[in-house]
Amino acid sequence: MDIKMLAGLAKMTHSLSPMSLSLAGIDWVGHLAFAPGKRLELFSLGLEQMQQLWQNALPRPTDAQQAPAAKPDRRFADPAWQQWPFNVTSQAFLNTETWWKSATQNLPGVSKHHEDVVSFMARQGVDMLSPGNYPLTNPVVLQKTMETGGANLQQGMLNFLDDLGRTSQGLPPAGTEDYVVGKNLAATPGKVVYRNRLIELIQYSPTTDKVQPEPVLIVPAWIMKYYILDLSQHNSLIKYMVSQGHTVFCISWKNPGVDEAILCMDDYLALGVEAALDAINAIVPKQKVHAAGYCLGGTLLSIANAAMARDGQDRLASMTLFTAQTDFTEPGQLALFIDDSQLAMLEAQMRETGYLQAGQMVGAFQLLNSYDMLWSRMVSEYLLGERGKMIDLMAWNADATRMPALMHAQYLRRLFLNNDLAGGRYPVRGKPVVMADVRTPIFCVATYTDHVAPWRSVYKLHYMTPAELTFVLTKGGHNAGIVSEPGRKNRYYQILKREVGGQYLSHEDWLQQAPREEGSWWPTWSNWLKERSSGPAVTPPTLGSKDYPVLMDAPGEYVLEK
Repeated sequence: MDIKMLAGLAKMTHSLSPMSLSLAGIDWVGHLAFAPGKRLELFSLGLEQMQQLWQNALPRPTDAQQAPAAKPDRRFADPAWQQWPFNVTSQAFLNTETWWKSATQNLPGVSKHHEDVVSFMARQGVDMLSPGNYPLTNPVVLQKTMETGGANLQQGMLNFLDDLGRTSQGLPPAGTEDYVVGKNLAATPGKVVYRNRLIELIQYSPTTDKVQPEPVLIVPAWIMKYYILDLSQHNSLIKYMVSQGHTVFCISWKNPGVDEAILCMDDYLALGVEAALDAINAIVPKQKVHAAGYCLGGTLLSIANAAMARDGQDRLASMTLFTAQTDFTEPGQLALFIDDSQLAMLEAQMRETGYLQAGQMVGAFQLLNSYDMLWSRMVSEYLLGERGKMIDLMAWNADATRMPALMHAQYLRRLFLNNDLAGGRYPVRGKPVVMADVRTPIFCVATYTDHVAPWRSVYKLHYMTPAELTFVLTKGGHNAGIVSEPGRKNRYYQILKREVGGQYLSHEDWLQQAPREEGSWWPTWSNWLKERSSGPAVTPPTLGSKDYPVLMDAPGEYVLEK
């Protein structure tokens, strides 16, 4: 009965726990009530802002005398926002934003999680009221409307109705039809050489006469389709690695449904990483494997590596992690949605359906970056009538996946909430594993502006294992920093190697000492793997083997499941 009640409540609240929000609000309001100094500070800030706004409220006789009321903000970067009265409305919005930020932060006694939740909710409310979101208070929209005689609003309405129809029918966003998996996405030639109830393993066709002795296994996150690393031909990491003389294998996770509801984290290890390694060892015998994991796939790979170290298995030549966390004390903005109350609601909802629906994760990410992913898009497409150009990365992002109920609940509780891996409490087949057992060389990539796996959180791996660790910090976010092909303009990264058992550097010291390199980090990774090769290049292995015959062409079946 309780589970049904929580599941029903989740449907009404879009999976947000009202109890969690209420507890955060009570914590904040209660401590604010007993903080007269903070209230006086907010009152003084409000008076100062009102005085400043009043000074800018009166029209100026000439444009030359009109100065921007606030420092430039990208949301109000168009010169039209500097004209009266729009300079006043934009300034009022920025003042409100600043006031609420001050009101919800640095209040003594409020827990960090509750402070983050209240600050986040206040920011969402303020963003909703931005003058840029409404046609009568947005000078850019007004100007476009006068120039086109309202044609922009008419086109915006058509765009809105098209999106509404697509959403109601479960169809992808407009423009994604130009990107087809197997045609211009995930098009690197290869074969599916293994399949079980959870994964397909793809082996890519060689394009060089000789290859490195050790193959590369890529473990993508199960919350995404694997072809984030095999997008278009010009920015496919998999295609690039094949062209550099590497034998590349990649896991393609099944899009789980009700039948996979009882799969757990141990199943993802056994049927995922370990089954893939068994197949690779049969196809490329007597060779260790360079394993690379992306996001949650990197976390899973780290757990698998620690379990192999615990059990005395020496199967990996190296481990590469792309924006993957192993310590979750600072897990990024997703922590806003993770506490006991929130997880209880999610678990109840998943027990009703058997999985977490794909749209729930997409919605969470949109809220975390609401201006770029929600409000600016709505203004552009619905008020200005301008459809944004679809790109391969956006098409991939729209191709979301589900997550099985039991596994996802275990993952959120054991890693995000309890931080069991960093605490040496994470169990694999009933026995705990620790990253301190890992001795394989590590190549770890983080990105400067990652809100999902903040680079300072990824950096914590330095004090979890004594292994050789090469840390790379590259320009971009969680996805764009990884999909960073050679030749792309304005790309750079910092890199620094810590030797086995080397002295720990704080992340501030690392930033000061790590040299900056221009361009893509892809060639550096490829060369790093080659430097850890066991010998000279060899003839490429066959696709598949007697025990692992070719089943079909890449990209396989699982990636096409909706």
